[in-house]
Amino acid sequence: MTGLREEKKRRTRQALIEAALTLFDEQGYDGTTVAEIAARAKVSPATFFNYFATKEDVVFADQHLYDEVVDRVFAAAGPDEQVAELVTRTVHALATADAWSFPLDHPLTEVRTRLLAAVPALRAGYLLRNAVVGDRWAGKLYETCEPQLDRVEAAALTGAVLGALEAALRQVPDGSSATEVVLATVDRVVLGFLPKAKS
Repeated sequence: MTGLREEKKRRTRQALIEAALTLFDEQGYDGTTVAEIAARAKVSPATFFNYFATKEDVVFADQHLYDEVVDRVFAAAGPDEQVAELVTRTVHALATADAWSFPLDHPLTEVRTRLLAAVPALRAGYLLRNAVVGDRWAGKLYETCEPQLDRVEAAALTGAVLGALEAALRQVPDGSSATEVVLATVDRVVLGFLPKAKS
């Protein structure tokens, strides 16, 4: 019974995310109400608030997964882990994790990316959340790979990688795989940075 209940909750949550992003794309973020999202997902507004406190929370529904994925990769890191391998493995895990609401190549991922760039309130929320992710990731990278790099270099590298992730997602050429573009872009950023780091 517990398994069925959890699966129903997962499906409801996913339906709300899909409904919200679809409506934001069709009629704008500011022009969409919680009532409209709930109606599109075929639930009540009260049910919406059981899952999300605000419209903004729907856009950032997967935010917690960043820490979960990064923690999992670093927990498996070996004692002599190399910076390049660890960073690229972390990005690959983030890009391909099954737990995201949508894969990178899904049309609604593109919608979300556009919203984060175009809606001031979402942009501000994204920058704040991204800074928290970057700080935490940089700390783990320094603790795991010191003395290959110092704290400043760890922060600079993770900041560059997170910036590259966003830039790559915003400029995926038509017909290209977002996952492949992201991974290739991050590889170039890491290789360009590492010669400046300590060996």
